[in-house]
Order: sequence, then C-alpha cells, then structure tokens
Amino acid sequence: MAPPKGNKFWEARSSHGRKPIFENPDILWDGCVQYFQWTEDNPLEEAIVYQGALNETQSKPLMRAMTISGLCLFLDINYSTWENYREKDDFIRVTKNAEQIIYNQKFSGAAAGLLNPNIIARDLGLKDESKQEISGPNGKPIEVSNFTFVPVGADK
Repeated sequence: MAPPKGNKFWEARSSHGRKPIFENPDILWDGCVQYFQWTEDNPLEEAIVYQGALNETQSKPLMRAMTISGLCLFLDINYSTWENYREKDDFIRVTKNAEQIIYNQKFSGAAAGLLNPNIIARDLGLKDESKQEISGPNGKPIEVSNFTFVPVGADK
C-alpha cells in the first residue's frame, strides 16, 4: 500500500541520509595511520629460487607503495567519498596530510630504487620534458607541418 499523498513522513526521520563513516577528522586520521602501518607491516614478496643441490625457494620483501585508492579500499569508502572529505573544512588538514605522506612515500621509494621510478613518476605526474626546435639560416624557428620523412635513396 502506498503512503497517502501529501504525507510528511520523511520529516520524522532522525537523520537525513546515511551516518558518515568518519564523524570527525580524528577518526579519519586514525584510519589513515592504520593504513600506513598496514603497508609497512605487509610488504609485497618476491619469490627467489636458488638452484643447486637443494631447489630452495625464499621470499624477499619488497616495498608496498601507498596509494589513495589503496587507502580508500582500506577505509571501506569510495574515492568520491574521499573527495567529499577533501572539500570539508574540518577534514582538509587530515586529507592533505595523508596525501602528502603517500606522495612522499612513493617519491622516496622510487628515488631509492625500491619502487619502479617510471611507474611512480607517471603516477605522481612528474615528467622530464625536452623540446626541440629547428632553426633556419636566419636563426628563426622553422614551422614544420605535414612533414614526411623520406630516406636517402628512396626516390630511385
């Protein structure tokens, strides 16, 4: 049976929408710290096989890169929820600190060779740019459009 038209049952609710998972910045920060500790306590492992008299396999711990998506999975929230926390005045300090810690961990790991520098550089938005200009006899740049390379001797 449908509710009667013009009802105001929705006004009787104790709250509008779902209760936030993290009611204050301190609770969110505690969750972030738990994620940081989890990444330290749970490194990735590389299997190393030694051949010889005994075929022995050992594991070598590898640094696990922290990520915002990994943090969101750990906190059991969507990335859009993280973005919402980033926009709330009382949560800005916590979200910025967490993002800076993640950035620094990845950058430091790549610089030390513990993480793949190419992947981390792309993820962090770092790039090494080089620009080439061709100049003509007067020293001014030459604009090249619809240029097709023809190897020497290809016209025969």
